[in-house]
Amino acid sequence: MISVDAHRETVTGLLGNAPVIRLPLASAAGLVLAEDVRAGVSLPPFDNSAMDGYAVRAEDVAEAPVTLPVAEDIPAGRVDITKLEPGTAHRIMTGAPLPPGADAVVMVEHTDGGVTDVRILRTVVPGTHIRRRGEDVVEGTVALSAGTLLGPAQLGLAAAVGLAEVPVYRPLKVLVVSTGTELVDAPEPLRHGQIYESNSIMLASAIRALGCEAEVVRSVVDDVDEFRSVIEPRLADADLLVTSGGVSAGAYEVVKDALTGQGVEFRKVAMQPGGPQGCGRWDGVPVVTLPGNPVSVLVSFEAFLRPALLSAMGHTGVDRQQVRARLTEAMTSPAGRRQFRRGFYTHSEGEVTGIVGPRGGPGSHLLASFTQANCLIVLPEDVDSVEQGDEVTVLLL
Repeated sequence: MISVDAHRETVTGLLGNAPVIRLPLASAAGLVLAEDVRAGVSLPPFDNSAMDGYAVRAEDVAEAPVTLPVAEDIPAGRVDITKLEPGTAHRIMTGAPLPPGADAVVMVEHTDGGVTDVRILRTVVPGTHIRRRGEDVVEGTVALSAGTLLGPAQLGLAAAVGLAEVPVYRPLKVLVVSTGTELVDAPEPLRHGQIYESNSIMLASAIRALGCEAEVVRSVVDDVDEFRSVIEPRLADADLLVTSGGVSAGAYEVVKDALTGQGVEFRKVAMQPGGPQGCGRWDGVPVVTLPGNPVSVLVSFEAFLRPALLSAMGHTGVDRQQVRARLTEAMTSPAGRRQFRRGFYTHSEGEVTGIVGPRGGPGSHLLASFTQANCLIVLPEDVDSVEQGDEVTVLLL
């Protein structure tokens, strides 16, 4: 068997880096910047007022209260700014350009609000309530560095420095395929021996939550020729093929039968659940094959696909938050395998560690218990049992 870490490294290396494309800012939310971008303008682009008030020379109000004639009105957006003459004031709005000759702004609350003449009630020192050109960002400098995750603030800054589009790692296009003759798509009635297909719904939603695109092919029967005829025409448009089911050691393992010798390697990974895995390339397209039981699918996604997809799209923080917690009950684990158990973690106020208890048993078919979990309890390969009160590693979901 291969280790969990070794298989994760193989899957991550298989995907490499997503292509870089340029997108309008409105389409780039949640993506990662692929290159440094520089400011086309300074922020602020000119000295401007931080307050609604009056632009003055500080020396003219040094003996406040004083009354000064109001020579100009300067709303935000005015471009023809007249010089402030000594002994006068300009009424100015927040964000409006500071007139030449002014060195301070008196906020309107410290005046009588006059329009033709204004009584200034307090003194100011030079620089009061002035936003200086470039104090936030200087024109030509790096505004956002490669590797930045583009959220609202980052996109706002990009717009503010004059960018209309940004270079980002393109969202990956993932083809999701569920296999098994026993699978039926709801709401078709079930016959004895059939089950409703759920893996593709889980995988596609998890993949889309990362910002990727997912095309779903549901319920491919256990026939090698049909599998190939359904999937091969779709490979050209995919960055990755992900299958579930058909990779174990029994008969009718359609994925293994179809892709063995085609560039995909099938292996046993030292983990529970999710031991049967596979990865490689089919017609040049990266392929990751997962087992068929639903809990195995979700655990495999967390262990291998999630970090690989995020890494390919430029993310650096690809791991779930990891904490230590005390167990509320004893657990066992198969020797030599890393066990991932569904659990519910509770932070204990004032305590270094929280507490965690398993939800459901270790069976890979027990999907309902996953809906009650907010974490995965991880028992390492060299541990076969833990007692109530023992500390364990927890991955927060």
